[in-house]
Amino acid sequence: MAAAHRLYARALFQAAQGQGKLTEVHVELGQFVAALEASPELRGVLANPELETAAKLNVLSDVLAGGDELVRNFALLLAEKGRIGQIEEIYAELESLVAREQGRLAVELTTAYELSDAEAESIVHTIEQASGRKVEAARKVDARLIGGIVLQAGSLRVDASVRGRLNQLRHELVTRT
Repeated sequence: MAAAHRLYARALFQAAQGQGKLTEVHVELGQFVAALEASPELRGVLANPELETAAKLNVLSDVLAGGDELVRNFALLLAEKGRIGQIEEIYAELESLVAREQGRLAVELTTAYELSDAEAESIVHTIEQASGRKVEAARKVDARLIGGIVLQAGSLRVDASVRGRLNQLRHELVTRT
């Protein structure tokens, strides 16, 4: 399924870029996804496999009336192909493509305790220098890490936590013959 998400996201990305309205399409699709998340009823209608495609197309046409034509056509295509229930995942892929295009890197910093602003800025600065991109960092606290940090950037995960190191040592002890 993830391959399908990437294909649809890449197709929308290229179409929006070709029409010179990547930012507009990205923002509008994000607003639509946020509306879906805020409306369980709408999400339920669009994800209902028993509801005919024509009914879903009518609902989408009404909801997206007056919006960008590319976004509307994309949502209608997803409904026709039975993938409208996966629009959040497709949007997440589009977000990654747009971030890469704009030179942004979204990362999640997970630490065992709350970082001070200065500590977080230092880590972000180091990542920016290493990646050559503008870093947007979300911070999380997970006391189970004991100490250290876990950095998640897309599919890349760097675990420099005490818990991660203990798990690695445990695995090495168990697998050693």
